[in-house]
Amino acid sequence: MNDALPRRERSSFTGFAINRLDRREDLRNQPNAVTALRHRSDTRIAVVAGETPILKRLDGEALTVWFSHGETEMLGPAAEEIFMGTAEDGTPRFGRLLDKALAEPLKERAELFVTDLRSVALKRIVPEDEVGPLGEAKAVLDWHARHRFCAQCGGPTVAGASGWRRECTACGAMHFPRTDPVVIMLVTRGDACLLARQARFAPGMYSCIAGFVEPGETIEDAVRRESWEEAGLKVGAVRYLASQPWPFPSSIMMGCIAEALGDEITLDMTELEEGRWFPREEVLQMLDGKHPDGLACPQHIAIANTLVRAWALDGERI
Repeated sequence: MNDALPRRERSSFTGFAINRLDRREDLRNQPNAVTALRHRSDTRIAVVAGETPILKRLDGEALTVWFSHGETEMLGPAAEEIFMGTAEDGTPRFGRLLDKALAEPLKERAELFVTDLRSVALKRIVPEDEVGPLGEAKAVLDWHARHRFCAQCGGPTVAGASGWRRECTACGAMHFPRTDPVVIMLVTRGDACLLARQARFAPGMYSCIAGFVEPGETIEDAVRRESWEEAGLKVGAVRYLASQPWPFPSSIMMGCIAEALGDEITLDMTELEEGRWFPREEVLQMLDGKHPDGLACPQHIAIANTLVRAWALDGERI
């Protein structure tokens, strides 16, 4: 093994994390340059109808998120469009939002494949390096759909900066795409970790606890607060491990491993329906799909899977 080669970051193993586009922020306020890129013959566009990705069938069973300019014109009128940057070969990349009502009729077209974004990542139905840009497009376009009016004065807004801000037509205020910070933590105690479940989880599924970072709070303090609020556990040392862009609708998941200072768990039953300490041997069974009671950890696209694997398989410690 070549020690000079960088180790692949843990974040890159999470769903939606691989995104090799050069975002070209320097071009966003150059509308003429972006318009010229938009009409290049090699430009490719990712398309979502409301929140639903529209995929293109290639030869055989292969699918892609990328359409040509002419192909997108055949899908329906654009409600919004964003300049996403350029690919590694320099070809321009855009994202296009269609009316959500088009998702159902587009399912009937043989050259298309229409499914939800989570399934695209979970089932690996497009190349790995296309999932991240699709998540980016969906998150930003969804933000546009939700911010048609100014939060300052209530006036209508229009897209600016090639889709990377909205501008109020009444008071001139500028609004920018938001990303909500979330901490997700694997709380450990000796050779065991805390896993819990919510009522909406699939049967037998256990995961890490998580919560939004509040204003004026560090990542570490958010981990300690959420651990106390959701599980009644006081936490000492906290270590960041990995992050994940999560476009549902637009969060950044910040994964940490935290050390509990005690054993007694008191669950917040308004948030969770069950939770307990899981010894490492049991967690390994869950990861291998061999738990005698059919219990399981989150699937590969979730950062919770990355956290649990790092602790159970790689021996990550505080």
